[in-house]
Amino acid sequence: MKTTLTVNAREYDVDNDPRRTLLDTLRDDLGLPGTKKGCDHGQCGACTVLLNGERVNSCLCLTAMHDGDEITTIEGIGSPDKLSALQEAFVKHDGYQCGYCTPGQIMSATAMLKEISDGAPSYVSDDLQTASLSDAEMAERMSGNLCRCSAYPLIREAIAMASEVKK
Repeated sequence: MKTTLTVNAREYDVDNDPRRTLLDTLRDDLGLPGTKKGCDHGQCGACTVLLNGERVNSCLCLTAMHDGDEITTIEGIGSPDKLSALQEAFVKHDGYQCGYCTPGQIMSATAMLKEISDGAPSYVSDDLQTASLSDAEMAERMSGNLCRCSAYPLIREAIAMASEVKK
């Protein structure tokens, strides 16, 4: 099935099986290996990408359902020679440990920082009108991204540091 995707500001026409996941299309067809295949069941967050600005588990998305959509992967956030503030913070605070979950963590954190700046509440927000970057708020909002190395405190430190850079 022919599908047109805009990935990291570049348009791609893909023609594949309508049952193919967005994760497999990104990695295998478009050559973007930064998005990781962890559990392949939407439980670990390693495959998190931004779909029209919202974070999604790409292993649960069928490519054919996203004709015309805009996707941002870790490759679109920064590059080795020009890291984003969040990527720099992950390096500085050792938020990456083994590194396998790091692309998904960074993609999810990117979306989370936007959610907070937009005032979108979460389960642990004090009220429905405001959202702050507390440790509990970060832990709740990042709970869909697992780290087998248990670098959670370092990941939250990195996110907090990056949020200060953006202000």
